[in-house]
Amino acid sequence: MAGEPSLKPGPSLKRGLNLPLMVLYGLGTTIGAGIYALVGKVAGNAGLHAPFAFLMAAALVAFSAFSFAELSSRLPRSAGEAVYVHEGFGLRWLALGVGLLVILAGVVSCATLARGFVGYFQELVDIPAWLGIVAVVLLLGAVAAWGITESALLAAAVTLLETGGLVFVVWSGHDALATLPQRWTEIVPSLEGGVWFGLLSAGIVAFYAFIGFEDMVNVAEEVQDVQRTLPRAILLTLGLTSVLYFLVGLAAVLAVPADELAASPAPLALFIQRTSGGSGAWISLVAIVAVLNGALIQIIMAARVLYGLSAQGWLPSLFAEIHARRRTPVVATLAVAAVTAGFALLLPLETLARGTSLVTLVIFATVNLALWRLKARAPAPAGAVTFPRWISLCGCLVCAAVLVLEVGRLAAGL
Repeated sequence: MAGEPSLKPGPSLKRGLNLPLMVLYGLGTTIGAGIYALVGKVAGNAGLHAPFAFLMAAALVAFSAFSFAELSSRLPRSAGEAVYVHEGFGLRWLALGVGLLVILAGVVSCATLARGFVGYFQELVDIPAWLGIVAVVLLLGAVAAWGITESALLAAAVTLLETGGLVFVVWSGHDALATLPQRWTEIVPSLEGGVWFGLLSAGIVAFYAFIGFEDMVNVAEEVQDVQRTLPRAILLTLGLTSVLYFLVGLAAVLAVPADELAASPAPLALFIQRTSGGSGAWISLVAIVAVLNGALIQIIMAARVLYGLSAQGWLPSLFAEIHARRRTPVVATLAVAAVTAGFALLLPLETLARGTSLVTLVIFATVNLALWRLKARAPAPAGAVTFPRWISLCGCLVCAAVLVLEVGRLAAGL
């Protein structure tokens, strides 16, 4: 079968991830540090309607989340996106291209996060930037190679910290939330066209706060009872982030004027200052730790894609080597860490980082279309989770529309 990895003697990846760990892994790769700054940008576009912009974004992303959930149950393989595209289109070059794009997006994202962390760290310790970059990437690579359960537990601990930060934000705004019965008419959008245009614009900005769940499919070969666990984890991740983002957005706009949130480089720190009267610096520290967590998960994800492409026989078999004791793809992990360090040290990353979102949209659209084609000609295997075929087509169209709008926005800004 085209989606099966090549079989070779030797150890296999360790299935050490259960549902709670997978949900925490998904929250860690989805929430990240971005939401800590994104609240202000969404409020700047939608004003008091910002909470509903997050719900609109969740609805747009949900089509793709359902597609990834079904595909992860049909084809539970590392290098998931590449496998899905190969099964859907039967084109090896397209599948390999998508797999390499996923690796590139992960490496660039990790390199950008590593540089961002080192920039913050230099405020505390005076060290050369190159030394900080090499040290943090090597440390993250070593953790990723250590073991999937250990890596996931560490990522889960940090995820609880950053998620706890957002929960505290909601709790801190309890006085503002108490005014909701008197102010709900200001929060709920009216039927005027202009209002919904601004809401759609804000929803597209918020769309990126939900990207990250797709990384979960690339650890499929390390998930227990994968056909049931992984789809549930993807959908639970989307549901939990949707509720959390809605509540954070609601508390923020009720407590602080939207224009002030939009103007602040650290809107949630500003929110904490306004609601508790204390310093909001700690929330910035949580965001810094979230940067490291995001970078670790990107290394894990990219290494699994590289391993998966090699296991398919599409790249040199060296990258499919699994450490006999740790049962992790050590060679692939070290290769990803080395390339990440090279990107962080040598290349201007701003344009590449902006392009990562566009690459992700291309991947989403292609994967959705692959499932739409696959469902037309191949029944799902026994035990696989399935959803109506029209969902995958809607996912493709939504991602294509957002991609066109983003390209147009970038072109207008040149």
